[in-house]
Amino acid sequence: MLRDNHLATGFDAVSRKDARVLILGTLPGAESLKQQQYYAKKQNAFWKIMGELAGAHPDLSYKARLKQLTDRQIALWDVCAAAQRRGSLDSNILSPRANDFAAFFKKHPKIELVCFNGRPAEKLFTKLVRPNLPDKGSHLPFVILPSTSPAHASMKFEEKLALWRDAIRIECKNPLRLLG
Repeated sequence: MLRDNHLATGFDAVSRKDARVLILGTLPGAESLKQQQYYAKKQNAFWKIMGELAGAHPDLSYKARLKQLTDRQIALWDVCAAAQRRGSLDSNILSPRANDFAAFFKKHPKIELVCFNGRPAEKLFTKLVRPNLPDKGSHLPFVILPSTSPAHASMKFEEKLALWRDAIRIECKNPLRLLG
């Protein structure tokens, strides 16, 4: 666990060239960094939601969960490539450095929706990334979804799931092959 403000370095994007939806968090938390897995903290609802939407159930191996996402044309990444942070709270992120989204969107021309896993991811993206995006990335639809973090437990799981499902289905030009 990070006790002082240490440099936290994020992970590579999980994606295939045919990805149509990009889900963005801020930066992996302490448990995710320790396990080298996106959303590794068991109390985080991300994999439970992805299990319902894409078959990426928490009881599958991490590799199998990632395959379920990419098979359904869902990419996963974070806004920050690195930042100083103590612990896992987004409010503790200092000196963030953004991932290279211009290159990402160039390699993934079919992206038609960017989903933010919580408002902090959207705020960082708006501040660090959006002003520097070429045309393709700056005109994509963006949707802010309720955070899956256990720090944001004010909304019931069923409500979060419904919002995630509706946003991904409604916002995409051609509905994804989601479950349920």
